[in-house]
Amino acid sequence: QVQLVESGGGLVQPGGSLRLSCAASGVTLSIYSVAWYRQAPGKQRELVARLGRLGSIYYLSSVKGRCTISRDNARNMVYLEMDDLKPEDTAVYYCNIFGLGQGDYWGQGTQVTVSA
Repeated sequence: QVQLVESGGGLVQPGGSLRLSCAASGVTLSIYSVAWYRQAPGKQRELVARLGRLGSIYYLSSVKGRCTISRDNARNMVYLEMDDLKPEDTAVYYCNIFGLGQGDYWGQGTQVTVSA
């Protein structure tokens, strides 16, 4: 059974930093692309960052330069380092893994709130 469990969210002041973690189980992470999405209240879910199986990287333009996605295949972990956080980064952040023919899986989400 595939399971993704996010952690690391919380309340942070503007300009602060957070590191989100996603622990994957029941899969061999190396065969999947990994990604972080977020959904703010009243808005559609959007892709924040994606790290392909072979190393290709995408960042949402509004987070480029402030976020870093990484993975540790040996530990089945995915990370999102977020710096210089802004109130508009407030959202529930979801971990996602996708493999062609392997499935598309989501975590339950972790809340990030950026507020003074």
